[in-house]
Amino acid sequence: MTTNSTECSGTRLKDIESPKDLRNLGIPDLENIAEDIRKTIIQTTSKTGGHLAPSLGVVELTLALHYVFNTPDDKLVWDVGHQSYAHKLLTGRQEQFATLRQYKGLSGFPKFKESEYDAFETGHSSTSISAALGMTAAKDLHDDKNKVIAIIGDGSMTAGMAFEALNQAGHLDKDLIVILNDNEMSISENVGAMSSFLSRQLTGKTVRRLRKHISTRLKELQGVGDRFLNVLKKSEENIKSFFTPAMLFEALKFYYIGPISGHDLEDLIPTLENIRDNVDGPVLVHVLTRKGKGYEPAEKNPGNYHGLGPFDISTGVPHPSTGSISYTEVFGNTLCKLASKDKNIVGISAAMPAGTGLSKFAEEFPDRFFDVGIAEQHGVTFAAGLSTEGIRPVVAIYSSFFQRALDQIIHDVCIPSLPVTLAIDRGGVVGDDGETHHGVFDISFLRFIPNLTYMAPKDENELQHMLYTATSLGGPAAIRYPRGSGEDVELDDNLICLEIGKGELLREGNDILLLPIGNRVYPALRAAEGLEKLGINAAVINPRFIKPLDKDLICEWAEKTGRVVTIEDNAEHGGFGSLILELLSSNGLFGVKTHLLGHPDIFIEHGPQKTLWKNSHLDSPSIINAAMELMKN
Repeated sequence: MTTNSTECSGTRLKDIESPKDLRNLGIPDLENIAEDIRKTIIQTTSKTGGHLAPSLGVVELTLALHYVFNTPDDKLVWDVGHQSYAHKLLTGRQEQFATLRQYKGLSGFPKFKESEYDAFETGHSSTSISAALGMTAAKDLHDDKNKVIAIIGDGSMTAGMAFEALNQAGHLDKDLIVILNDNEMSISENVGAMSSFLSRQLTGKTVRRLRKHISTRLKELQGVGDRFLNVLKKSEENIKSFFTPAMLFEALKFYYIGPISGHDLEDLIPTLENIRDNVDGPVLVHVLTRKGKGYEPAEKNPGNYHGLGPFDISTGVPHPSTGSISYTEVFGNTLCKLASKDKNIVGISAAMPAGTGLSKFAEEFPDRFFDVGIAEQHGVTFAAGLSTEGIRPVVAIYSSFFQRALDQIIHDVCIPSLPVTLAIDRGGVVGDDGETHHGVFDISFLRFIPNLTYMAPKDENELQHMLYTATSLGGPAAIRYPRGSGEDVELDDNLICLEIGKGELLREGNDILLLPIGNRVYPALRAAEGLEKLGINAAVINPRFIKPLDKDLICEWAEKTGRVVTIEDNAEHGGFGSLILELLSSNGLFGVKTHLLGHPDIFIEHGPQKTLWKNSHLDSPSIINAAMELMKN
């Protein structure tokens, strides 16, 4: 059904309980609802933080998709999920929306448990087309005629996985719909209008039927039919490709439509209706949107408002941080300092220069900064290639995103033992982004790799020394450090290379050994002070190196105290504690009693870091309790 563009019933967002309530409304009503959605997203994220600009950019697109398609029977698969806030507001979650990204509240991403309208869980990019193609193939097996629509951004299209899925989709020739949400390309009004006109006309039932009829008849003409058909096809392609990048997607056997405005409901809705009713096989709709639309600060600087904490609505200025300098800032500043003295040092980001602290490096050393896009696998192997020619690449990626490049780390960096530094930001729980972004597995999946030197600093000062050490090595190195503020310690002016595989004894004690790694060192020191008040004398070692371990120091104090508590902001299974158990066993220290503290064998929900550490028994009171329990035994 096409909307009535003149009548308005006065329907607002508050009146929408589900997408069914949209489908008899006119354009003015939908535009009013779009206005309400934007106000709600801005008001909520100003308090909770979140992915503001991406969600503001797809408000009309979300409305049009839910209007045209019979969700939830038809499936919307959001790539990454950064842009799903409008979707949540339209699918029965208005009352809970104020809890967005809050502990025990709504997730910032699509979640099966939240709604039947969330067709696929996501949090990392470039998965939507693969998932949607799988759903489409399954529906074919079940003779289910409902549609599956993947919505993917132009940034996510940089990942190889997206093109792998496009390639198979074209081969299978399934009725898959892909919406390319392009918020980077600009297009003039006259070209945009012509493209919208062509898209609507070329998807109409009459034109589709005529094309099929002409094609069938020409193929029956032996000799000249195929040649004439090719001429006609080339003519149509030339018209479309003059205005659009159709050739790339049609080479992958997708029927290309667009580009069209993603904010014009009068264009969007009839185009989507034509696709729903008339187009068979894989189709890609190229939609142009403006990131941050409707909020001037976000429109002017969409990158700054992609993901942010609470902010002042009137100015757009984030609320000031109360903590000290962050680990990420120290990393970025230190890399600039090192690069100023070593021209072979380069920085590599996977579409996250600001998030990983590399923006300053990019400004100071533009020729030595490489943003590979959302392509972590490529980024690591690209770094390996650089290193073979004498370059010292530093690859800064979040811990949870490094998971995508495990094979490249093993095969392309560590087997040939190339001098590539992996800067593992967000090691440990990260807070409000939840399961998909917590970096609680990197110790488990990196510690077994030969040739890799693997470090974790206790504070921001040690981080800068570790970065200097890593970039001075002749082989691969990795440094994991947490999200957020450091310990507010003084930063040394002169950097030193740490002795490889040497930890430091921070506190002597005869009763028990506390063995924390990385950001759990200071909580362990505070726990040791608490234990002393209870008459328990605890030794504390900062291992510094996960690989190679300081075996002599750890075994000496484990044997001396007879009791060891390991503490890590990582999954307990296969993590640092497991490594210590292996060390004690291999050295015959079977009588040493142990207690491992790490995250349990579940995916950790979103919430404040302090709350999540407490829940996993990784804070100072929990360390005290674990030590006392071990003393009793």
